Amino acid sequence: MSADPEPASELDGTASGWDAGHGTPTSTLLLRHGQTPLSAERRFAGRGDFPLTELGKRQAAVAAARLAARSGIDLVVTSPLRRARMTAEAVAEATGAAVAVDDDLVEADFGRWEGLSFAEVTAQWPAELAAWLASADAAPPGGESLAAAARRALAALDRLLAAHPSRTLVVVSHVTPIKTIVCRALLAPPAALFRMHLDVASLSEVDWFSDGPALLRSFNDTAHLEEARPGARRALRRLLQAR
Repeated sequence: MSADPEPASELDGTASGWDAGHGTPTSTLLLRHGQTPLSAERRFAGRGDFPLTELGKRQAAVAAARLAARSGIDLVVTSPLRRARMTAEAVAEATGAAVAVDDDLVEADFGRWEGLSFAEVTAQWPAELAAWLASADAAPPGGESLAAAARRALAALDRLLAAHPSRTLVVVSHVTPIKTIVCRALLAPPAALFRMHLDVASLSEVDWFSDGPALLRSFNDTAHLEEARPGARRALRRLLQAR
């Protein structure tokens, strides 16, 4: 009798979970927009068309500089909302890449919760909030469910991957679409949306291979944001002078 073949080692890269795909992937650099008045106060911000704050503009600028240093950006795709478009325009100016708008990258519609804090929603709509937290199919009063928002975001992703194979794309969007895309990469359930934290102007990177696999390379990367903090450059100069 012939011996059974050796099982694949979990560490030698031959197991299916370690298969990173073949060929040149399409890279999506997922950039959340910079700070807005509502994000600064941690309020629900969905379809409200708020601009960036002054700090948000600085955050967009340093994120853009980081992406320009990386080079090789082929296209910037953005949500139509002002906070995302202002961030995308900073990236386009720094990288020289063109900007395209995809309406399906817009944030979820939070309906009557728009502009409210979590505590205010808890006080006014406790049952509705509990249902929303328990099921992606539940929608805020007058708003959109996370499941519906996910369908939009993933439709946008599918179009981008089909239209731009093996390219590097900056996708400027919002919390719900970005987390949804990350969930697809990780094969994670909708409930995982509530177990991720995404800072303003953070970067997350996913590689998508044409033969199926996806690879999450980074999530909520904010290394560039220290430069945007008020007084950061002065503090750095003082530190260097003291050495």
